[in-house]
Amino acid sequence: MLTLASRSPQRRAILDQLGVQFEVVPADVEETTKGAPPTVVIDNALRKARAVKGERVLGVDTEVVLDGRVYGKPADEAEAETFLRRLSGRTHEVWSGIALCSETGDERLASACTKVTLRLLEQSDIDWYLASGEWRDRAGGYAIQGKGAALVESIDGDYWNVVGLPVAELVKLAPDLVRNLAANRHRHG
Repeated sequence: MLTLASRSPQRRAILDQLGVQFEVVPADVEETTKGAPPTVVIDNALRKARAVKGERVLGVDTEVVLDGRVYGKPADEAEAETFLRRLSGRTHEVWSGIALCSETGDERLASACTKVTLRLLEQSDIDWYLASGEWRDRAGGYAIQGKGAALVESIDGDYWNVVGLPVAELVKLAPDLVRNLAANRHRHG
């Protein structure tokens, strides 16, 4: 059984969509935003996975990066507005780190990067989005899978990474998650 060390409803939805059986046990760890983006997301993901007990624990961290600076979750609406202004009309990177830890001590790590370009936002766009409240608990202050899709001009890379779980990297780390599903469906179907 997979244990997801995350409160993220997006990560739960992605695993549900893939048909992966899992339980949720959120990790209570402090996330850092200091350092090189690939290192930051892998370190955060690994701390989350190590903080939770389970046969197989999945820790994930996603951060928005612009000009080498990591933009985590905004503390309040004012900071969310600042983030959106900085991202407006620019291309930024969305980095995710994955840590898959087993009770035998095996730790598998991966990271993914997707480039996202936000369209040039008018103040009315920013006000509308802030009023939605969707910016809360979102790296960079937006959610591409929700109303935030209206802010995005284009993406280059894995869409699921921007949502919060790079599926291609997860399958590379644990191909049996998907293979076992197919085998079980065949046997029971």
